[in-house]
Amino acid sequence: MKPGTRLKSQADDTEVMVIRTGGGTIECGGAPMAEAKPAELLPLAADFSAGTLMGKRYVDADGAYELLCVKPGKGSLSVDGIALVTKDAKPLPASD
Repeated sequence: MKPGTRLKSQADDTEVMVIRTGGGTIECGGAPMAEAKPAELLPLAADFSAGTLMGKRYVDADGAYELLCVKPGKGSLSVDGIALVTKDAKPLPASD
């Protein structure tokens, strides 16, 4: 998988664009994400049902993964079962 790839959730409506990726499996709602939308959605895992927000970037603790949410949904993002968190904005320098 390379940067710019769009992935669709197999458990809800979430869609993300890959900004940076490592070697693990990107998941949403507890199910692996794919480039194609499935004919039938998989059940949403209770542990990964916090939801995603459009326009937010999601990263892992190591910084190996960065995903941009382009379509929100009910499932939350993870990599190999480890939840991703929203990336904080960098503070602007003071202009004193």
